[in-house]
Amino acid sequence: MIDLLVVGGGLGGVAAALTAARLGLRVVLAERSDWLGGQLTTQGVPPDEHRWIESELGSASYRELRETIRAHYRRLYPLTSDAAADPRLNPGRGNVSALCHEPRVAALAIEELLSAHLASGAITVLREHEVVNVDRRDRQITGVRLRGRNGGTVDVTARLVADATEEGDLLEHAGMLHTIGAESRKETGELHAPLEPDPRDQQAITWCVALEYRPGEDHTIDRPAGYQHWRDTVDPRWPGPQLSWRDIVPDSGEVRWRPLFVHSPAQAVRTGADDLWHYRRILSRHNLDPDFPGGEITLVNWPQIDYWERPLLGVSPQEREQALTEARSLTLGFVHWMQTEAPRHDGGTGYPELRPRGDVMGTTDGLAKEPYIRESRRIRPLFQVTEAHIGVEMRGTGAGSALFEDSVGIGHYRIDLHPSTAGRGYVDIDCFPFQIPLGALIPVDVDNLVAANKNIGTTHISNGAYRLHPVEWSIGEAVGALAAQVAETSLTPAELRADPASLRRLRERLHDDLGVTLEWPDDVRTGRSSA
Repeated sequence: MIDLLVVGGGLGGVAAALTAARLGLRVVLAERSDWLGGQLTTQGVPPDEHRWIESELGSASYRELRETIRAHYRRLYPLTSDAAADPRLNPGRGNVSALCHEPRVAALAIEELLSAHLASGAITVLREHEVVNVDRRDRQITGVRLRGRNGGTVDVTARLVADATEEGDLLEHAGMLHTIGAESRKETGELHAPLEPDPRDQQAITWCVALEYRPGEDHTIDRPAGYQHWRDTVDPRWPGPQLSWRDIVPDSGEVRWRPLFVHSPAQAVRTGADDLWHYRRILSRHNLDPDFPGGEITLVNWPQIDYWERPLLGVSPQEREQALTEARSLTLGFVHWMQTEAPRHDGGTGYPELRPRGDVMGTTDGLAKEPYIRESRRIRPLFQVTEAHIGVEMRGTGAGSALFEDSVGIGHYRIDLHPSTAGRGYVDIDCFPFQIPLGALIPVDVDNLVAANKNIGTTHISNGAYRLHPVEWSIGEAVGALAAQVAETSLTPAELRADPASLRRLRERLHDDLGVTLEWPDDVRTGRSSA
């Protein structure tokens, strides 16, 4: 029996495995892709982070991940002297993050962080493995069967099991209590929850794509199946067809015109214009030697490719597969539209010089390996985080987020829900910097399984703030530390949380030994300070 089985190699899963190995445990980490990193890599989303991410607040190991990514560019790319000397190097100079970078480089950085533990045998990574069966006896997970891409199976028994999958796969396989979609306002008491529960009310998924700008070249892709549907269909939630430069400002509902380039592409290299190209640009020529032969690269994770026609969870395999196929079709349709029909900054139409960069994403067509999934099955937890714990409108200006005695990390992001498969538009709510309570990671019905990703005990509403990169990492890091204490004490996670001395030891381990911040300074938590 091993100490910890982590199923799912996204940021939560990687952090759980890395932390547990550093604390002396033996870990098996299983991932359905050949890359580790989840939304940072296989889903192709540069990190969405809070304004304090470059400070000492947050997790030391998450800062290590970010600096490992930066170090890759400093060691191996022909950076300008200014870029190489910049302690806060942003490879893409994108607007969405202080660290916009290629997904491929993040995957390499994660391998570097795990390397010594792979060599020692502390971590065994099973790539391209998915769960096919979970053995459960009453409140215990007694075994997990994983199947590899070649059809072979591996049976794993572990003292503690962490579900770090992108969609909460183990919850379904184990027959655990869980929630899909939206809870009702009556159930959660949340101001922005719908009046009735709706399991089909799930956030849009997005199949991201990387594009390079190659002036004077023609990289037009074939017109994809379904193109006319995406070009012509008008959704009542949206200002015209999705294939356009129009979209909606989430917090105000205002319709805006946001083109690919505000200035000419040559000027765009040097500026930080509020256009789509700069939004998630992941490689900027401004940082590179003028002789570098490559072009600029941006990551398309824009509202135009949010797919909301069918949900992924709680549906038949056929409907799920149709949703995935249509999401890919939408993204390819948008690329073809940009290359052939989109209004240009110079008055013409079409940008044939946009080249899909599959190598950046680990694919052949430029699309990410997997869709960006914003919402998972969620455990029924010992403690559920709701809008009432973090939302500014519900708590009142200056009140700050709720304080949790069992906090195992911190995070911050707006409650940001993209249009859903139930016909709802954006839900965008201001929230306070918040804590991650241990009780939200522990299910009520199984003793040796914990949630380690966006499947923790949030609601449909509060998940909109807890689903981001650094929060996923902190959740996983807490699970790794929890696994070490479970191995030492033989307590269940629920027993550990209920025992004041054990909970205190876990929090000391996280804070003192691992450098995890467990609470925000009060002026930040209450919104009195934004710096």
